[in-house]
Amino acid sequence: MVHHDMSSFDATFAALSDPTRRGVIEHLFQGEASISDLAARFDMTLTGMRKHVVLLEQAGLVESAKIGRVRTCRLGQRSPDAEMQWLARYRAQWAARFEALDAVVADLKAKESGNGRKDDRTGI
Repeated sequence: MVHHDMSSFDATFAALSDPTRRGVIEHLFQGEASISDLAARFDMTLTGMRKHVVLLEQAGLVESAKIGRVRTCRLGQRSPDAEMQWLARYRAQWAARFEALDAVVADLKAKESGNGRKDDRTGI
């Protein structure tokens, strides 16, 4: 079993748990943006947006730099590859479980419509 730095995972998942922060990431895929631009886009105060950006920075997903009075944000250098691999493992397990459940349901339906069919007249 591969062991990961869970503090990094925790920071990433905490950062991505908020729809505003996910929106910031999506917006930054288009290019850099100032805190002011992001705040306006998400109808937030500068302070509120800065708090979101700090959490994204702590996770390594966003970087920001202050030039003069403007703080500009861009996507960070760190890619959440380890987190994606971790999620993929569980996704595969859930897919297998759902396939098994589908087989059980199909078997029950076949039995219900086949030999184990109730008599409509008696209800048995």
